[in-house]
Amino acid sequence: MELILENIGHDYAETEVLRDISFTVKRGEIVCIIGPSGCGKSTLLRFIGGLERPDTGRVLALGEPPAGSLNPLTYIFQDFALLPWRTVEGNVSLVLEDHGIKGRQARAIIDDVLARTKLADFSKALPRQLSGGMKQRVAIARALSVRPAVMLMDEPLSALDSQTRELLMDDLIELWMRERFSACYVTHNLAEAVRLGHKIVVLSRRPGKIIEVVEIDIPLNERPARIVELDNLQRQVWSIVREEARQADMELTHVA
Repeated sequence: MELILENIGHDYAETEVLRDISFTVKRGEIVCIIGPSGCGKSTLLRFIGGLERPDTGRVLALGEPPAGSLNPLTYIFQDFALLPWRTVEGNVSLVLEDHGIKGRQARAIIDDVLARTKLADFSKALPRQLSGGMKQRVAIARALSVRPAVMLMDEPLSALDSQTRELLMDDLIELWMRERFSACYVTHNLAEAVRLGHKIVVLSRRPGKIIEVVEIDIPLNERPARIVELDNLQRQVWSIVREEARQADMELTHVA
């Protein structure tokens, strides 16, 4: 399944948040969305996921989701969104229960996604016993359990320390090499964007509009070894967004 955004625009009261946003998320592609604080990145993700409707434009889904997909569009949040009284496997099973999947069928799905996210040995652990990286792996396993066509990832690594973030990026690349999942990935972190994105959609300060779409042709699995090229790409993206970030910072500073 592929997503096409056509001319998305939106206002909150008298504040224009997004203007004329158009891009495509192809099958098996990770599209990173970056821009200054307050430019409407998370709002755009809510429109893509159907949680809200934009004032103008539309989001089209072309093609069929994967066989057996329960939720074609599935979120992964920065705060993990785990239920503290449920174990790792209990948090994963929650989304299956919503679809009436229980017993052996649920067990098979849970065992599969925990193995794919390196959590098989932690199925009985509670969230309070897990590191931040492990909690985010649970959130990823939960998302995978519904076989989504596109994962909508809102700052999924921002709550983690730098070392854990690096490990999770390695895990996401490894997972993508096996699964070839599609994703819209919102982030403030330019290093994450150039490490994980097949393309980067760069938004301006509010109202968020597309400044540039940066295509990255370095294969994901080769990126850890091509650090000089990634650094150059990161500087390129920063040169695009720098002045917008500076102006946004001044605007936010003076908002009552």
